[in-house]
Amino acid sequence: MTGAINGLGDYYSSYSNIDATADKLQSTINKTDYEKASTDELMEACKEFEAYFVEQVIKSMKKMLPEDDEDSSAGSSYLDYFGDTLTQEIAQTATEQSDFGIAQMLYEQMKRNYGITEE
Repeated sequence: MTGAINGLGDYYSSYSNIDATADKLQSTINKTDYEKASTDELMEACKEFEAYFVEQVIKSMKKMLPEDDEDSSAGSSYLDYFGDTLTQEIAQTATEQSDFGIAQMLYEQMKRNYGITEE
């Protein structure tokens, strides 16, 4: 019974954290009028989207890993609670240190769509 309850808690926490990240991204998108946005604001929004996208890719890859019998240890419970935060930080660091190109492509497309010119 305890395993079922822990599994339900893990399921809820993983989806509630995804919702929180998506809500933050949606809030950023909604509060900015991109027709009047500076190029820096536009690029920042594109970088946030890229980090969110990379985070979702990492989470999907983690789901594909087989679970070990040792996953019931105390260290695993910490990972259950803080794993999503760790994944967010890894995605943020990866997008800051790498050039995936997603943010740049999105930035160029949004500049064309909103008619933004370089200042």
